[in-house]
Amino acid sequence: MTLKVVLASSNQGKIAEIQAMLSEQSVRVLPQSHFAISDADETGTTFIENAIIKARHAARLSKLPAIADDSGLAVDALNGAPGVYSARYAGLPSNDQRNTEKLLLELEKTPHQVRSARFHCVMVFMSSADDPAPLVGHGVWQGTIALQANGNNGFGYDPVFYIPSLNCTSAELAPAVKNKLSHRAQSLKQLLPQISDFFNR
Repeated sequence: MTLKVVLASSNQGKIAEIQAMLSEQSVRVLPQSHFAISDADETGTTFIENAIIKARHAARLSKLPAIADDSGLAVDALNGAPGVYSARYAGLPSNDQRNTEKLLLELEKTPHQVRSARFHCVMVFMSSADDPAPLVGHGVWQGTIALQANGNNGFGYDPVFYIPSLNCTSAELAPAVKNKLSHRAQSLKQLLPQISDFFNR
């Protein structure tokens, strides 16, 4: 039996990644745009708060179980910024290039040895809008911030997120490789067994 789940996102890059990761599961992921659902207001101050807000909003309006994630980049030299404000770091409307340019400008005088950073992704599954116990996965991807943007794959900060062990940025990875390594992949890997347990109760 194929399970229908609404994905609480309007980010096309994120939708494509999550759909690709779930393609081998018996889960049909429908973006919230399929139901004409607009983005929820992200009023939380943590990744998990925002993920729950988004999942609850989509579940309530679609009447389906919902998956939502909130993710962002935490840079040590910037005391964890941009963090939960990653998507709107350079202001609204959200723009990947302006966000990346602002980040590089903020780190202009920061030497490469101290540009450590990590992507966080908190992903939640809610069986309904009133689910009192959302299922949660939290993935972390370690790296550093490159001195300049490189690569054309991915989205967001991928062109400046450098993975030392691979000697390239996230945006230089093939999508299939990124989808096995990324913070989103790690978060979903934690979440999938819990979702399976939920549907097999």
